[in-house]
Amino acid sequence: METKRILFICSANRLRSPTAEAVFSNWPGIEVASAGLDNRAEEPVGPDILDWADLIFVMEKTHRSRLSQNSALI
Repeated sequence: METKRILFICSANRLRSPTAEAVFSNWPGIEVASAGLDNRAEEPVGPDILDWADLIFVMEKTHRSRLSQNSALI
C-alpha cells in the first residue's frame, strides 16, 4: 500500500489544521502535515508543502478560494 501525504490547511495553523494533523498522525498508510494561509500562520502554506501533498483538506470554502486565487503558492 502506497503512503498518501495529506495536508490540512486553515487560516493561522494554530487550532484546526494542527488538530486534524494530530488526530490523523497515527493512521496507517498516511503522512500528515498542516499549514496556514495567513501571514501570522505558525507554518505558512508555500509551494513546497503544496507539492509534497497528495491530498489537501481545507477547513473553509474561503481557504479553497484563496489557494485557487494565489498563483504565488501554486
